Amino acid sequence: MVSDAATSLLGYPPPPPLSVSGWLTNGYPAMLWLTVCALMIGLYVAGVVKLRRGGNAWPVHRTVLWLLGALLLAFLTSGGPAVYGRMSFSAHMVQHMSLMVPLPLLLVAGAPVTLAMRALPTRRDKSFGPREVLLALVHSRFLSTIGQPVVAAVIFTGSLIVFYYTSLFEVAMFTHIGHVLMTVHFLLTGYLFIWSLVGIDPGPKRPAYPIRLLILLIAMAFHAFFGLSLMQSAALIGPDWWHALGQSDDAVLLADQQLGGGIAWGAGDIPALLIGLALIVQWVRSDAKETKRLDRKADRDDDAELRAYNERLAVLAKKDRQDS
Repeated sequence: MVSDAATSLLGYPPPPPLSVSGWLTNGYPAMLWLTVCALMIGLYVAGVVKLRRGGNAWPVHRTVLWLLGALLLAFLTSGGPAVYGRMSFSAHMVQHMSLMVPLPLLLVAGAPVTLAMRALPTRRDKSFGPREVLLALVHSRFLSTIGQPVVAAVIFTGSLIVFYYTSLFEVAMFTHIGHVLMTVHFLLTGYLFIWSLVGIDPGPKRPAYPIRLLILLIAMAFHAFFGLSLMQSAALIGPDWWHALGQSDDAVLLADQQLGGGIAWGAGDIPALLIGLALIVQWVRSDAKETKRLDRKADRDDDAELRAYNERLAVLAKKDRQDS
């Protein structure tokens, strides 16, 4: 009877006890997400093919990273993380953290908006086609606001508190649409946060690199604090869901929840390091590009800016001598 109740709640028979092989081989196809992943792969590859046929190059590594991201999304929503993520809080946290950080990092590196801008045709009759709609969205006031790293970081970190310390967690577990919305939300908030820091796709003007690094460090510190709070918590999150599945030992459930907190604490370290490295690389490249620009400008005007600066210094020095 317990198994029948769990099957009714999950929509599929409960998987066998969690193991490495079970994590990799058990799954239940989520047709919505498999369709999304197929569209992600198909549209991206179509854009790359169109560019290449037109004689334009597109970096191979960006294509590879995007395809890996689409495959990871399929695994997270239809593979072991999906089926075990509703049976165990710690497994759920692995799925959740993967949706928020490693997966968006792969997708952001794929630069899908830049690819679309290059591949989609421009409407000459001033009507709205796919490219024009995308441009309007990219330059909208809404995206300019939420795309600022500080705002994106608040959404990224605040979502954790709101979701896990209110009834939203149980709503997402008990209802299919709630679970889908949970997946969409955490994927998009992770994408938004990472894109606001290191994305190359067009968007609002971003703050200087040192500020972005500081925002990353603060957000990751809060992320670690959230994980630590779960590890130390004595209150069970979503008890009605676990009990409905037939899991009645609250001590075991709490130990699993605390394990999930440890996963949340440590899961962001390596991705955060990669994001930080990406920021530093972009910072160095930006400085090198600016240096080249100034060198070219100096060559064109015979270093007029430096000469004007030296002349101002000479005038000030002369004035000081006269005053003394």
